[in-house]
Amino acid sequence: MPKEFYFRGIKLEELKKMSIDEFSKLLNAKERRTIKRGFTLQQKKLLERIRKEPEKFHKTHVRDMIILPEMISVKLGVFNGREWTNLVISPEMVGHRLGEFAFATQHVKHSAPGVGATRGSKHIPMK
Repeated sequence: MPKEFYFRGIKLEELKKMSIDEFSKLLNAKERRTIKRGFTLQQKKLLERIRKEPEKFHKTHVRDMIILPEMISVKLGVFNGREWTNLVISPEMVGHRLGEFAFATQHVKHSAPGVGATRGSKHIPMK
């Protein structure tokens, strides 16, 4: 039996019935302030497209969009600066931002100097 999802003590069905203003009262201060100040034009367009066709795959550059309860189970492609990261919005993502799930930087692994390295940078100390 799957575990039922709660966001700050409220069930998922109740979250979906809430207005955006009621939902914002459950968020952290930064997200609450962002919603209070209103969505940008790009964020409004994305939300309208999701409301119009929720089953369709939507591509977006809006990484700072806060994930709302009505966006659950929507398929999105979020641009990370180089490629599109495919996301399926799950209940655990509610209240976070889209950019948190589409990493823009990779972990750097340092190893031996490359082909174009200078003589000084090729030196590897023994200790």
